[in-house]
Amino acid sequence: MSLEELRKQIDNVDARITELIGERIRIAEEIGRGKRAKGRSIEDREREKRVLENVQRIAREQNIGIGGEELEDIYGRIIAACKNKEGVTVAFQGEAGAYSEEASFRFFGTSIESRPRETLEEVFKSVEEGGVQFGVIPVENSLEGSISRSYDLMLESSLHVCGETEVRVIHCLIASPGAGLDTVKKVYSHPQALAQCRNFLKHLNATLIPSYDTAGSVKMIKEQGLTDSAAIASARAAEIYNMKIIAREIEDNPHNFTRFFILAREDSPPSGNDKTSIVFSTKNQPGALYEALGELSRRSINLTKLESRPTRQKPWQYNFYLDFDGHREDAAAREALANVEKFTIFLKVLGSYPKAKR
Repeated sequence: MSLEELRKQIDNVDARITELIGERIRIAEEIGRGKRAKGRSIEDREREKRVLENVQRIAREQNIGIGGEELEDIYGRIIAACKNKEGVTVAFQGEAGAYSEEASFRFFGTSIESRPRETLEEVFKSVEEGGVQFGVIPVENSLEGSISRSYDLMLESSLHVCGETEVRVIHCLIASPGAGLDTVKKVYSHPQALAQCRNFLKHLNATLIPSYDTAGSVKMIKEQGLTDSAAIASARAAEIYNMKIIAREIEDNPHNFTRFFILAREDSPPSGNDKTSIVFSTKNQPGALYEALGELSRRSINLTKLESRPTRQKPWQYNFYLDFDGHREDAAAREALANVEKFTIFLKVLGSYPKAKR
């Protein structure tokens, strides 16, 4: 068979694939209308898991010659496109181009409808009141540590953590198209971004001005026409606002990652590779924290994070934020949590969710 004939066969196959994807999207739109009519969440991660398992089984049976990871990547994009038609909405803090928006796309795919919010409080409120299905909040940076306000709000909120994702933070110095390093007299950005670029900035001889958001700083410089100013933000922020990247990868440490939580009105079902986040305050008695942690250790439950924060109710009283491997519905986790309560004043499960893909 000639090369041209083989190419025609590929064209015919592509036409059939495109038609079938279109049919799947139309069905997804109908499902979305039904879910919205009943007030149900668009997201159904257990269903997605079953879909991926099913297509992988079919691929193995038909021996199509493609690996599981490749197939999952292809179908993940198809599912993301379908979810967009079902109406997935995600709130994040900041302006378009913020790292939190990047985290939203990383977790859900680029087909979602992202909704910028000025503050973290507004992100929580949007999800709590049903204005969006999900919220994305930063909770921890690999260099700067935990984001305290996010954890405080989770303690107060009825929302659950239903997922997590990690974003490699690559900072760029961004300014107006005609600017250069020699013209920059002021640099705007989120305080954490400024702190993460200390070594670069100390050679710039510019005034550092903290602002509420990285991408928002780029937007402000653009709107106000500040020719002597620059912002630290993502490359995508420069693209969105049609600004110039003067310098790339200006962060001090290349191992700069931010962890984000996905918030919803309910957490996720077990996936087989999960993590659980809890917060508790121990009784004022000797060994209470030791005994509480021992309940996890005795059941071979791996602790991945432990941090204390002031309760803000009484001086020198602390809440403990803890992550461990496993789902709250696992038998070992259920037993451990029930016994941990014996040593606590209160205990709250923030959520169980699939571990972030790396």
